[in-house]
Amino acid sequence: MHDTPPSPIHVYFALLPGSLVLDWAGPAEALRIANQTLRARGLPERFVQHFVSPTPESMTSVGVAISGLAPLPATLPNPAWVVLVGLVGQRIDVSGSEAQALLHWLRGLRPVAGQLELVTVCAGAVLAAHAGLLTGRRATTHHLHLDELAEVDPRCDVAANRVFVTDGPVYTSAGVTTGIDLLLHRISDLCGPTVAVQVAQAMVIGLRRGPDDPQFSPFLHHRNHLHAALHRVQDAVGLQPQAEWSVPAMAEVAHTSPRHLTRLFLEHAGIAPLAYLRRIRLATAEAALQSGRNGTQAAQMAGFSSDTQLRRAWHQFGRSGTPSRGGARAH
Repeated sequence: MHDTPPSPIHVYFALLPGSLVLDWAGPAEALRIANQTLRARGLPERFVQHFVSPTPESMTSVGVAISGLAPLPATLPNPAWVVLVGLVGQRIDVSGSEAQALLHWLRGLRPVAGQLELVTVCAGAVLAAHAGLLTGRRATTHHLHLDELAEVDPRCDVAANRVFVTDGPVYTSAGVTTGIDLLLHRISDLCGPTVAVQVAQAMVIGLRRGPDDPQFSPFLHHRNHLHAALHRVQDAVGLQPQAEWSVPAMAEVAHTSPRHLTRLFLEHAGIAPLAYLRRIRLATAEAALQSGRNGTQAAQMAGFSSDTQLRRAWHQFGRSGTPSRGGARAH
């Protein structure tokens, strides 16, 4: 019996005159490449992109007009994201008819995690605040608009010096390239960290998370480099951690010698190949434990030869307690 594939997420980029091109084009490209990566694996695409506006044509921040924009939809499918982006100017002017129409539409939205989510890039958060969507929530925006955001909605908990902030179904980012960081984070959550790494690699950017987010997933650690052969090995290990990996087996994937592969790992990833493998296997085992598997099952799924070997790795990497269902169990 086959699992039903998840419903595609409809992503609506809501654009106004003067919208900052990088704020929406970068995230849109990240989603396009994520779909392309999923297709290459024989998996269904996860994102359907829409570009909507109160008017069918809009002038962008760089003076290039975009046409063929769809109207603001009367209803949204489930699941859906609404993406708001920054505008030119030191303050966000919402006095125009287009901005007023967008705010009226936004005020009818009720974000719910996994159903309707709000994503803002740069001063898009100020638009969300004008619509009352950030009241009682923690959010960030471009550093030049932090005071403006607090002024527009005093009940928004404004976070400074953050790459991005998540609060339930609302995701806000600081601006321009951090919108790509945020989308990579969401791609990792929904499609898996290996897909996010491949998207970042295709876009020739590094992966990072906001200071308020959990620590890097072990699947994303040691990957802020651009060495294609090394990424190929890390992809293979991440996809099949339970395989019988050795340095020579990894070297075959990289089409290099075992000795040279070790040098590549140390130079570009900052870790030895087998240490990287153990980290990936431990992360896989932890995920299995959290999903309800017992220690023996988790060890098998992760490629450890026994639950004893899993316990050894558990302590080697400083985990407290012992491996058990649901996570660590204190001694």
